[in-house]
Amino acid sequence: MEAKPIPDRFLRLHPNVKALLRDVPVLAFDRFRDTFLSQVASGARVSAYFASPRGDGSARLLAVLSQPLSATLAVFAADVGGSYPALTPDCPKAHWFEREIAEQWGVIPLGHPWLKPVRFHASYAPNRDAWQRRPGDPIRPADWDFFRAQGEDVHEVAVGPVHAGVIEPGHFRFQCHGENVLHLEISLGYQHRGVERALIGGPDARSIHCAETLAGDTTIGHAIAYSMAMEALAGIRVPAKAQILRGIMLELERLANHTGDLGALAGDVGFLPTLSYCGRLRGDFLNMTAALCGSRFGRGMVRPGTVRFDADRQRIQRLTEHLDQTMHDVRAAVSLLWDTPSVMARFEHTGALHREAAAALGLVGVAARACGLEQDVRTDFPFGVYRFAHVPVSTWDTGDVFARAWVRWMEIQRSYEFIWDNLMALPDDPLPPLPPEAEMEPDSIVVSLTEGWRGEICHVVLTDPAGRFAHYKVVDPSFHNWFGLAVALRNQQISDFPLCNKSFNLSYCGHDL
Repeated sequence: MEAKPIPDRFLRLHPNVKALLRDVPVLAFDRFRDTFLSQVASGARVSAYFASPRGDGSARLLAVLSQPLSATLAVFAADVGGSYPALTPDCPKAHWFEREIAEQWGVIPLGHPWLKPVRFHASYAPNRDAWQRRPGDPIRPADWDFFRAQGEDVHEVAVGPVHAGVIEPGHFRFQCHGENVLHLEISLGYQHRGVERALIGGPDARSIHCAETLAGDTTIGHAIAYSMAMEALAGIRVPAKAQILRGIMLELERLANHTGDLGALAGDVGFLPTLSYCGRLRGDFLNMTAALCGSRFGRGMVRPGTVRFDADRQRIQRLTEHLDQTMHDVRAAVSLLWDTPSVMARFEHTGALHREAAAALGLVGVAARACGLEQDVRTDFPFGVYRFAHVPVSTWDTGDVFARAWVRWMEIQRSYEFIWDNLMALPDDPLPPLPPEAEMEPDSIVVSLTEGWRGEICHVVLTDPAGRFAHYKVVDPSFHNWFGLAVALRNQQISDFPLCNKSFNLSYCGHDL
């Protein structure tokens, strides 16, 4: 299958299929803008939108828009100097992406309504900073003001970045009138590790380990996305058994995290029975992952071209028995939520987000499906075993905490069925040995998409003339969804913030990279 450029507009690319960089149309900015906005208006989603440096000191904007109806991606670019007219006023989906572009490369989207860093690190471009800071000056979140609401009796509440319990750092600034939240601003970046930059020049021995730790609770999701990109660039075919095992591991990751989230939601409303059970049951699903590869988070399992651990009949038998028993317990624990009126009173109508707002903001995953948006990479852009094993899209339409909990519950049941069916269909033939390292196609681009347990994961890889990583872009689902949490809190009680926050359960480190 070959990527097909549409003259003067965009390259029509399939996920996990390489194309030559010269086939990506570089448009005049006005045409880039028109193409971007018209595609979004036609139903395309923004999977990635970023800048990469050019040798002459300018930057190249590159857009990757996913088109579910055709199961293809629209890829196109534009060269800009130090600034360009922002897309955000006409396309809210671009909001967070354009803030990132300004921070990383010093390219200013003129007219952006809230141009503030998203990670607070120094510019990657030498001698260029969007905020005209002196080279070497430290960048601190405290250097930027928060949005403030004015008026009598309006007050401000600051939460974080250090939180109670074992949790990653993030700062939340509320503008309130009494208990009512007028506005929430979320400030992240405390977990910034520079992983994307560390990948440039690869692949090497550490590249897969960087991919596995982009977001620790999404090891399998990111490892599959990385591996599919490498396989496309090197022309490697993955054995059917390895594809099935990857799918099983990805659904086990979904089971563990969704079960843990339902328990945590119960804890946030003080309902201890489900909290206690689901904490243990999450551990049971993690132990199943460990039974397959030795790591509870799946590290070391997925590698380009294969998986590193096989499963024989005896191991499959033990796994199915453990899976059945755990699911029996999960049903009992979770049913208590839906059967308890005091829990439902806290879940329903709390943190509601309308379908139109979710679509405008570009939400993905559970957060989007809880607003009635039928989008799931496993169905829209099937990869691996999902090309042959369909997983129904689980949606609800109320957009509140209940909807986000209920979608998780539906996905738990469907993931269980998927794992059971594929364990039974797993071939008895042993996996072939690890394929030899292959050279990657030079001067190429590939986009890989997977559906992690939080939502769409996108990896965009650009190679140089030597076939090494010239640019590596990762878009974790949390990058799309943090602003959705902020909007969901508007006109809510501030005491409901912990419950709303957990119902999204977004990753700090997956955002900060």
